[in-house]
Amino acid sequence: MATRSSRGGSGRNWFRITTGLLMALICAILLYQFWLFAQVVWYNYRDPGSSAVMREELSRLRKDDPAIELKHEWVPYDQINRTLKRAVIASEDSNFTGHDGVEWDAIRKAWEYNQKQEEAGRSKMRGGSTITQQLAKNLFLSGSRSYLRKGQELVLAYMIEHVMSKERILELYLNVAEWGVGVFGAQAAARHYFNTTAANLGASQSARLAAMLPNPRFYDKHRRSNYLNSRVGVLTRRMQMVDIP
Repeated sequence: MATRSSRGGSGRNWFRITTGLLMALICAILLYQFWLFAQVVWYNYRDPGSSAVMREELSRLRKDDPAIELKHEWVPYDQINRTLKRAVIASEDSNFTGHDGVEWDAIRKAWEYNQKQEEAGRSKMRGGSTITQQLAKNLFLSGSRSYLRKGQELVLAYMIEHVMSKERILELYLNVAEWGVGVFGAQAAARHYFNTTAANLGASQSARLAAMLPNPRFYDKHRRSNYLNSRVGVLTRRMQMVDIP
């Protein structure tokens, strides 16, 4: 009888330990989400000096050159040409002003496309992410791919849409988006590729910058590729049909 009682007590102890660990994990996750939400609120009013992706890229580049610095210069929303805003929305998220942060149908289509590409042994993939999701990834997460990171990206996207206006979301995105090897933000991109400012970009220049966004490091080294040139033509026509905040 004593043995059975001992076994029963041991089982209850393991249950308490497991339950306690589970509760601690849940509390840790909730605290982390609260911390992220607090940062979202902060960035609604304060401009970030850098982003998670920027810091990750700087660390990568400094392995070869410890003295290297990123090209990045913050510019307010009204100092970014409207043509770039239109071109980026046309390229990355044509329903930007109409959704609440996530386009589930686009995610489903991207997943189906990627499954077919993987089965066929092809490497080209689609993201299906909105501008808000891309901002969440760039600002808080990293360029890595995993279901856990994607899930956090979705949660952050809803936080961002709840707190920020569409104008602020686009302002942040255009200032932290990667546009080449060590090049971040519209101002640095305008200077890097066209020796001008974000305010003075022309329509074709804006379309070219927008076309580079899916793979900026590649197009930084292959600026005159046939695909990029054809994509610029498409975006030049499309950008007049999108709404901007």
